[in-house]
Amino acid sequence: MQEYIINGLLIVVALLAVILQIIGMRPSAGMTKKQKVMLWRILTATVLLLILQVLGAGAFEVFGSAGRWVRLAVFLVDYLVIGYDILKKAGKGIRNGQVFDEHFLMAVATLGALALAVYENGDYLEAIAVMLFYQVGEWFQSYAVGKSRRNISDLMDIRPDYANIEREGKLEQVDPDEVGIGTIIVVQPGEKVPIDGTVVQGESTLNTAALTGESLPREVKTGDEIISGCINMTGLLHIQTTKEFGESTVSKILDLVENASSRKSKSEDFISRFAKIYTPAVCYAALALAVLPPLVRMFAMGLDAGWETWIYRALTFLVASCPCALVISIPLSFFAGIGGASKAGVLVKGSNYLETLSQAKIVVFDKTGTLTQGVFEVNAIHHNEMDKRKLVEYAALAESASSHPISKSLQKAYGMEIDRSRVTDIQELSGNGVIATVDGHQVAAGNDKLMNRLGVQSIPCHSVGTIIHMAVDGKYAGHIVISDIVKPHSKEAIQALKSAGVRKTVMLTGDAKKVADSVASALGLDEVYSELLPADKVEKVEQLIQNKPEKEKLAFVGDGINDAPVLRRADIGIAMGAMGSDAAIEAADVVLMDDDPMQISKAIKISRKCLGIVYQNIVVAIGVKLACLVLIALGFANMWLAVFADVGVMIIAVLNAIRALFVKNLQSSEIPADRMGPRVRYNQAIQEIRGRQGAMYDIRLTVSAWCIIGLLGVLFIRSLGFREFHQEKIIPWLVGIAMIFFLIALMFN
Repeated sequence: MQEYIINGLLIVVALLAVILQIIGMRPSAGMTKKQKVMLWRILTATVLLLILQVLGAGAFEVFGSAGRWVRLAVFLVDYLVIGYDILKKAGKGIRNGQVFDEHFLMAVATLGALALAVYENGDYLEAIAVMLFYQVGEWFQSYAVGKSRRNISDLMDIRPDYANIEREGKLEQVDPDEVGIGTIIVVQPGEKVPIDGTVVQGESTLNTAALTGESLPREVKTGDEIISGCINMTGLLHIQTTKEFGESTVSKILDLVENASSRKSKSEDFISRFAKIYTPAVCYAALALAVLPPLVRMFAMGLDAGWETWIYRALTFLVASCPCALVISIPLSFFAGIGGASKAGVLVKGSNYLETLSQAKIVVFDKTGTLTQGVFEVNAIHHNEMDKRKLVEYAALAESASSHPISKSLQKAYGMEIDRSRVTDIQELSGNGVIATVDGHQVAAGNDKLMNRLGVQSIPCHSVGTIIHMAVDGKYAGHIVISDIVKPHSKEAIQALKSAGVRKTVMLTGDAKKVADSVASALGLDEVYSELLPADKVEKVEQLIQNKPEKEKLAFVGDGINDAPVLRRADIGIAMGAMGSDAAIEAADVVLMDDDPMQISKAIKISRKCLGIVYQNIVVAIGVKLACLVLIALGFANMWLAVFADVGVMIIAVLNAIRALFVKNLQSSEIPADRMGPRVRYNQAIQEIRGRQGAMYDIRLTVSAWCIIGLLGVLFIRSLGFREFHQEKIIPWLVGIAMIFFLIALMFN
């Protein structure tokens, strides 16, 4: 029966190798030359092994007494076809002083199994099959890593190769690094925008998917700011650069992604430390398993040593102990998580920040540019004694010498070109406003203090926003209401955060209390602190950090240069990347590429999914491996179980890690109850159960673990030889019990 199962597995591997080779012929498959060569090696070794299985040992009797060695030579050829690179890597590790790695374990185990087969004139199938299935697992691991790297590489495609500069009526391609600030560059349809700038001529639509994850094109026209990395889809654009290439958005993004893997999470550091201790430990344990029991049997019990049996167990123990699943899948999970996040328009600077983000329970926001657009507009005109358009004209002309956002909003509302010749005697009074002569009339535009200074009685305004009081020739002429606009998705973003498990949302702003309270109330924020200086924001964040539970993390979201100190101080800093300041982006740990606050909840969900996958892989890899090691040491399992414990678990862990790449199913918005499907309602119910029954969940895990440990202890006692042990009956029972406990635990994980 075993022979049929083995032959069936080999046929499946051969068919799989053929199918993958056919798939690999397509360019879209993305297989490397090395991966294709490995598939040919797997196919060759599998077919040869099948032929040897069909022929059997009797086929070599024609060679007489030399038939045994001819058979060994043929099997060795098959072994070298599939495993020569593993032997080479093991040898290189020994030369470099790095002995205890997975290649060393596989080399010792398979060569030892071959030696035992030669000694016993037995079957070489196990040794070669172990190496074959190990290489199959390595191939899947390699392909999975390549897939996640290609996702990052897709982002790298935003790197521009050149910039177009028009000289003497002809376009000349130059290196983007050679383009200075203020240079007019030309971007044709289908080309990447190489450098950040402002559109000075032309209209077009931009593909920003590589930057923001947003599939909808963005319309741009003359006067619009544009960031590098976008693809120009339709019209011809002339862009005046505002940054050097090294400081542009595309360069900063590429730098962030390329350096993300250098910042390891606590989980990755744990696995690295664990592998350094674990691998030598299992090697010495295998040596002890091969030597100590035979000596005890010889000298203490007066029995036959049984060296062959215990050496075989030790070799099987080595195969099963290989920590590939942990060492490979955990970093791959974080790498895939960072890649999936970048695909969704969320740049995470390192896996340590991804881990911290998953624990965020308090989210603190800046207001202007974060929850609001940071674009001031004229919303209303009250108590005007003249035509509204004339009043705005006077205000725009009086403020024409100022670069303040308020001044720009007035000029935008005027909508016509400013004629500076109409304006004379401009006086800018700090903290008050502006006094100027416009068309021979004295025009004052400012706050209450300015009106009081001029002896003009102003009329209070009940609207929320910045109030610009106007006086013309010493008489009150009305006031203009200018206010910041709340971003379209800000309210939904706050709701999405709460549905994602964020306990508290807070807003910190330097704006007036009336304005801040109005925005906070409209968005549904839990707390708001207004009229704060940058230093006050840092102090407030420190207070919030001190008052929160230790395990909870605080995230701060900002965009301005004044937010940089707070972004540094918070447990995790999140910056608006599209129009945010360079200082904020530099100080932040996470960057949102489209300035949409809805991305915050998505980023948290991505991080939690990634960490969930990491913990699943750790539990499965360590749990299965330890159980198999105990069974092997007690003699209840053979090399085939060792193959599953090593290769099988590694393939499962790697395939599970790849799930971190797929983030499209993570909904950022809250779904109305009447539109929820059964699966969504079930998941929400499970989340509620987890929240209410956290203690019971821990108890179940603890009880499950001790039950499994106790069962293994009973097996150990019964394996000492005092009672007959029917392994064919107990093993299914053991596996069944373990699977039941595992499934119970997973239901609430």
